[in-house]
Amino acid sequence: MGLTAQSVRLESLKDIYEIEKGHGQHVVALVGNPNTGKSTVFNYLTGLKQHTGNWPGKTVTSARGEYKYKGREYILVDLPGSYSLFTASKDEEVTRDFLCYGNYDAVVVVADATCLERNLNLLLQVSRLTKKAILCINLIDEAKKRNITIDRQGLENELKIPVVLTAARSGLGMDELKKAIESVSLKQGESEDLKNLSYLECGPEIREKITEQNYIYANELKKKYVKEDAGKLNRDKKIDDIITSQKYGIPIMLALLGLIFWLTVQGANLPSRVLGNFLFGLQYKLDALFKAMGVNDFIRSLLVDGAYRSLAWVVSVMLPPMAIFFPLFTLFEDLGYLPRVAFNLDHLFKKAGAHGKMCLTMCMGFGCNAAGVIGCRIIDSPRERLIAVITNNLVPCNGRFPLIIVLSAAFFAYTGTFIDSIIPALFITLMVIIGVFATLSVSYLLSGTILKGIPSTFTLELPPYRAPQLGRIIYSSIIDRTVFVLSRAAVVAAPAGAITWLLANIYVGDLSILIHAANLLEPLGRIIGLDGFILMAFIAGFPANETVIPVLLMAYMTTGRLTDFESIDSLRQILVSNGWTRLTAINAMLFSLLHWPCSTSLWTIKKETGSLKWTLAAFIIPTGIAFLVCFITAGLYRLVSG
Repeated sequence: MGLTAQSVRLESLKDIYEIEKGHGQHVVALVGNPNTGKSTVFNYLTGLKQHTGNWPGKTVTSARGEYKYKGREYILVDLPGSYSLFTASKDEEVTRDFLCYGNYDAVVVVADATCLERNLNLLLQVSRLTKKAILCINLIDEAKKRNITIDRQGLENELKIPVVLTAARSGLGMDELKKAIESVSLKQGESEDLKNLSYLECGPEIREKITEQNYIYANELKKKYVKEDAGKLNRDKKIDDIITSQKYGIPIMLALLGLIFWLTVQGANLPSRVLGNFLFGLQYKLDALFKAMGVNDFIRSLLVDGAYRSLAWVVSVMLPPMAIFFPLFTLFEDLGYLPRVAFNLDHLFKKAGAHGKMCLTMCMGFGCNAAGVIGCRIIDSPRERLIAVITNNLVPCNGRFPLIIVLSAAFFAYTGTFIDSIIPALFITLMVIIGVFATLSVSYLLSGTILKGIPSTFTLELPPYRAPQLGRIIYSSIIDRTVFVLSRAAVVAAPAGAITWLLANIYVGDLSILIHAANLLEPLGRIIGLDGFILMAFIAGFPANETVIPVLLMAYMTTGRLTDFESIDSLRQILVSNGWTRLTAINAMLFSLLHWPCSTSLWTIKKETGSLKWTLAAFIIPTGIAFLVCFITAGLYRLVSG
């Protein structure tokens, strides 16, 4: 018995419905409520490594994998998580239509053993539609921890379909699942079974009645075949009574966020310095190699001082904090805390006319706004998805952390005590709060003007708290997130560095093009409490926000190459000597928070929306807000200072 696997993303309905079966192949549909471990079952059977998180909405499009069992090939189709075949969302429509019109031999309905009755509605609907259903009761290990026992044989006898108990993460019961799939797939005459499509064509009132009957029956099944320890079940409730309460929920969330940022800032200092020394050390060897090869001095400087140095800077600045932040983020995701964050903020997003799932995509944006934009696929409503895409840039991403960190440390940390290490984390948390407020405000304006509509409702399950899987956390945070984000940044960093070097080293008269640009922007910069050099640095940092500070220092010091600073104190002296005050530092942080998305994020927005209009909106709206906010703060400062 062997397993082989291949993965094909299924984007169009035609691809999903019309899966071609070769001789001896069988198609198996995999369905289930969100957060039942469906993707984990898919991964185990096919050997793939899809990212599976402990919150709803992970499988946005369908995926196909293949495996072999007893010499036969099985094509496994992982359909989007669905609560009902009486479709309420685009994802559920994909699942329903595949079950109605797809060419499959078996349907595996994955249910959560810790809350079986909530999952049985979908099973009962599938069972009425086709005779090819299999009930896979997953997370049986979690149920055991809560002293929940399930009478598998009793359920199987009553439902008259195969029932399998599994714990897909550890492989428990998966052989039995393969046997059940084989049995159903090979049943004589099942391929000619006519699907009961009329079951799904009834009116709203009949659908409500059917759903009500299903839930009544599901509760009866639970009473007969599920035994549980009320004490264990109350544990999660007691925790949720605190962390999702109106009084403590948001303060706890902010405290945890501040802790994550503090750990990220403090933990990344030494690795960034070591990595920077290594990469910048290679620069001299690369330079010597090019000299030995006889490369022209201009070309050599363009490649080494421009392209390579920019790339080295971005990697050394981005990699260490991402390697800390993403695992911490994934840890809270694995524990089941992120849905609680969405629960705490859901009412605020609804008041803003947006979707509650925006909270989840916003959290993704802390690591990378491009990843946050992609995450907006979990939002069903096109209108609300657009709002989430346009506003995702208003929370600070990993690329903007360095500027906030160094400026807050340079201008607001003087005590020489432990407090100094906390101040950068406090400022990042403050910027997050301002970013969330801006997100809600812009969402409210958009939902009342160009994207009018009523906020859609959605079911947000609070999953059980689970012990995190260290291996999965490391894999998903490093491979799926850190490497993905860093590779995108690296692609634009090198050419951006080369262009910036050219601007700094091509002179018109006595000044470089970079200095001319800064002087041209000076009046506009002064109006908003900055200067022309700062605005020029932000423009040059469009490909990668991490390069704003080194480009700024390069312009101030007229070095002609990206320049690092020896210490926070030396950075402060350079900035103060060029006219910086605390107002300049605050406005630079605010502008960094609110200004246009980086090139990677804009490219992702264009791909996700398929529209130049909305891509421009995602650029213009935050930029306008950044100028307005800085103009107001500068005006207030001048008014107060007389």
